[in-house]
Amino acid sequence: MSVDEKDVDILKTIADEETRSPDRISEATGIPLSTVNYRLSQFREAGVIRNDHYDIDLEALGFEITFIIEVIAEYEENYQRDIGEKLTEIDGIIQVYFTAGETDFFAIARLTGPDMAEDLIGELEAIDGVQRTISTYTITTLRDGHEPFQGISRETLLDRLVDR
Repeated sequence: MSVDEKDVDILKTIADEETRSPDRISEATGIPLSTVNYRLSQFREAGVIRNDHYDIDLEALGFEITFIIEVIAEYEENYQRDIGEKLTEIDGIIQVYFTAGETDFFAIARLTGPDMAEDLIGELEAIDGVQRTISTYTITTLRDGHEPFQGISRETLLDRLVDR
């Protein structure tokens, strides 16, 4: 999908203002409401906007611990798929990345307490093919990335997405 400056402004406003409201997007960007609605519809059709989700604050629900887990695995045929699938099935793990380099996988987990952390570590150790793990407890979350464009400037979006 090709985008223009208005598209970038709409997407950036969704991220920065953390809103799904066409009225608020129109107000923040100065783009007419009918145009905002039309562009949002185009984004949905193109798959740019996947859903109308509500962000859930896991911390407010008691999932206050964030673990970043490095997983070092034994190299075997299809190990990235097999171990990756097993990682995604563990309670508390909300993101899994297969990576290049010394670490094979990074996983992000949100946990309620030490007992859940202990269970998670036990499940990780039980996966065939996992050589070892390194778990890091985060002290403070500075950005959680739930709005992808929050970490990308408007100028970069225009430069990378808009044909000029």
